Amino acid sequence: MWFDSWSDVIRTIIVGAAAYGFLVIALRVLGKRTLSQMNAFDFVVTVALGSTLATILLSSDVSWTEGATAFALLAGLQFLVAWLSARFRWFSRMVTSHSVVLVADGQIDRDAIESNRLTESQVLQAVRGGGYGDVALVGAVVLEPNGKLSVISQQQMGSGSAMPRSSCKADRGETSPA
Repeated sequence: MWFDSWSDVIRTIIVGAAAYGFLVIALRVLGKRTLSQMNAFDFVVTVALGSTLATILLSSDVSWTEGATAFALLAGLQFLVAWLSARFRWFSRMVTSHSVVLVADGQIDRDAIESNRLTESQVLQAVRGGGYGDVALVGAVVLEPNGKLSVISQQQMGSGSAMPRSSCKADRGETSPA
């Protein structure tokens, strides 16, 4: 069908504008973290918010109040998970992934690549994208919780204090030259 009625079109405009306004307010209340580079949990909440907005816009069976309640519920759950993650390390580990070293000191860790469902080609692409033609020049390639591959040169490794704990030189019993 191309057209049902003007009342449906007007409802979509009015309810859609109100739902959009409510969503913008909810995202502002949640803070900058919600719209920054997302981990898997943030992505799921964002998709759920989009799906809720689409349902409010297109389904006359869902009232604006029901939609606003769904937005508030999702925003509240997102806030609660972020608050708990910031206060309890065990909870943070439960709901978010952790960084994984894929290349250390120029050596490719094929087991880490495979266990994270990547290919060596993807890691080498990140190395080249970082401006390196030789993996031996790379201190580390880290798969970040948001899925990004960070490439760190041998010269920029320093003490490795920003590296995931299992790859830090101090944790391996190594020392940096002074």
